[in-house]
Amino acid sequence: MRTRLAICRKKKRFATEAEATAAAQSATIDLRPYRCDRCFHYHLTSRTKGKRRLPASG
Repeated sequence: MRTRLAICRKKKRFATEAEATAAAQSATIDLRPYRCDRCFHYHLTSRTKGKRRLPASG
């Protein structure tokens, strides 16, 4: 499923997957990074079905 352009514009963009992963790990809820098919940057999502797990921090 493609990311809607309006949604892409509203979300924070991360230049690298490492930046997005760091932001997801510091969040208080379970978030996963994904590469946007519109802007080709990384965004965060709370939808976890079919997404890979984040590496354990520590």
